[in-house]
Amino acid sequence: MFQPRSIQSSMSFREKVYSLDYTLVFSILILGLISMFAMYSTDGGEFKYHTKSHMLRFGVFFTMFFVVSFFQIRFWYKISTLFYLSIFLLLLAVKYFGLTSSGSQRWLNLYFMNLQPSELMKVALILFLAKYYHRITTADVNRIKHLFLPIVALIAPVLLVVTQPDLGTSILIAIGGVVVAWLAGVRVKFFTYASILFISLMPIAISFLKPYQKARILTFLNPDRDPLGAGYQIIQSKIAIGSGGLFGKGFLNGSQSYLDYLPEKHTDFIFTLFSEEFGFFGSVTILLIYSLIIYRIVQIGNITRSSFGKLYCYSFATAFFVYVAVNMGMVLGLLPIVGAPLPIMSYGGSSMMAMMIGLGIVMSCKVYKDVPVN
Repeated sequence: MFQPRSIQSSMSFREKVYSLDYTLVFSILILGLISMFAMYSTDGGEFKYHTKSHMLRFGVFFTMFFVVSFFQIRFWYKISTLFYLSIFLLLLAVKYFGLTSSGSQRWLNLYFMNLQPSELMKVALILFLAKYYHRITTADVNRIKHLFLPIVALIAPVLLVVTQPDLGTSILIAIGGVVVAWLAGVRVKFFTYASILFISLMPIAISFLKPYQKARILTFLNPDRDPLGAGYQIIQSKIAIGSGGLFGKGFLNGSQSYLDYLPEKHTDFIFTLFSEEFGFFGSVTILLIYSLIIYRIVQIGNITRSSFGKLYCYSFATAFFVYVAVNMGMVLGLLPIVGAPLPIMSYGGSSMMAMMIGLGIVMSCKVYKDVPVN
């Protein structure tokens, strides 16, 4: 009898193309096309810098998504530790050689692009922990000696990102790592202990926050306390979303956006602009596309045979959901503004590249679903 490894390894390129999940492919493509129109709207209906750059990036990273998909899942399993360590070293390089903008030091100048390594760490940490928990038995998951490395691997990059400072991204990185540990079977009591410790240290942590970060928390609790300052963004965001009504004001007709009442409309607040122009039904359409993407990631996790592939897909699907939920909760005033981009939709090369690499690894789990990783 042929072993799954030999069957999958002998697949032709054509068979690999047929093995792709085209529902996922077209969902990503549709979301990318919608994001291009939204970016065109942020530039006032003209092909300016943000629109051109976003279109180029989507084309490059959508191609990268396909390339990543055809690397065998064994490849991602083998390089996961190296990938994590490489991104960690890039985070260290940011601390000493990074570019500073608006008071934050988050980027490395690679000449062809400014890379934000913290975005790639979202994927690298999930990949690393998925491999770690794949290699130990279920009975050993909750032993103290097997909890040490995941804790260090999670805390180290989070602390580096916090010092940039980038509280929002650090929280999202941490959530991704916690999700992997939860799905791997780490007992609830350890999360309870960690939560108690976190709550106990919160007063100390708050003292280290920057003034603008404290202002964002206070603004979340009471947006009207400073309507022309810290509360301006969220107030304008809610006005724009509410004014869209059921069907929106129409493409290129968003008054809040076009009159520049809405700051950062091409990055964190891209959903606000879209909701104003296309209303409730347009917003629901976006939510349905994101839901379909998450559903397909989970389905791929269901059919892939390796525990590494399953753990990666389930964890990435959960993290992807959190990224979407945090951004939308932020622009709706349900969460503090933490600078979390909306996956694929928001302007930003590093964020889009990280999501496309993450989705490409998911697709690799689908194409090579029967291939054992070790």
